[in-house]
Amino acid sequence: MTPAPEEFEVSGAETAERASGSDTLTDVWFSLERWLVKTTRNPFVTFSSLVQPVIFFVLMAEVVGAIASGILTETVGDIHYVSYLTPAITIQSALAAAAVSGIGLVDDIETGMFDKLLASPMHRSAMFLGKILSEVIRIAVQTVIILLLGFGLLTLKTGAGVGEFVRTGLLGIVGIIAVAVLFGGVFMAFSNVVALITRDREATIMIANLLTFPLLFVSSAFVPLAALPNWIQTLAVVNPITYGVDAIRALLLGRGVASVVELSSLPGLWGTVAPAVAVLLGFNIVLGGVAVSLLNRASRAAVK
Repeated sequence: MTPAPEEFEVSGAETAERASGSDTLTDVWFSLERWLVKTTRNPFVTFSSLVQPVIFFVLMAEVVGAIASGILTETVGDIHYVSYLTPAITIQSALAAAAVSGIGLVDDIETGMFDKLLASPMHRSAMFLGKILSEVIRIAVQTVIILLLGFGLLTLKTGAGVGEFVRTGLLGIVGIIAVAVLFGGVFMAFSNVVALITRDREATIMIANLLTFPLLFVSSAFVPLAALPNWIQTLAVVNPITYGVDAIRALLLGRGVASVVELSSLPGLWGTVAPAVAVLLGFNIVLGGVAVSLLNRASRAAVK
């Protein structure tokens, strides 16, 4: 693991001049285009972050679904396990995509592209906004694919229509994508923090894989919290996956299904969605603040 220097120098960073006609939006577009091209040229990362949740979806629906119906009836109500599982797989897909966000940053650092961009006239905020937007697009597309898969599985098993799968309609689907992106922001920030501290590709991948599975099982993702041991219920309170899954599950089912925090003063699903979104925003602000601080420190370059 390569130790992170306190500050590194980029030759020409202060002497570079902004190109005529270039503005922040144009720079964001160029940065977004660059990251999207990088993603299409390395489809393995996108494929692996999507195929794992899909395999999990099918296996969990067949294996756990056969024994979980009784638990669901006692704790959540009369819903099919595929409907219960879809929010968990949506969050797992967003987690898999976001947790490797830092790899691209490490690649740029290792190849020297990061230094070249710092020395270029591009707005520094645009460098990172373009990267974030490319990952938002990726999470949104993966979320739609998981929802289509969930609908297909539920239809095969029960013959249910779209209205029985997403009970809040088109606005509910938009809300589900928004929550998945908000949740992804937490782990995008975390992954970039790890990347900037370690500056090592293998370490970033290892920590991402280390987190994915334990956090999923220490939450309300696959089985209602009420059916799990007390120590898992305690850990689930500080696990952002619990809040992401609860919010999407409420938007999918059209009613409150909070596992840890519910505002009884708000009607229906909003009693679950509002506190979950607030908690996820809090995680984004804290981890995003740390990531921005580290990025600013890395960007503080002096001319040799």
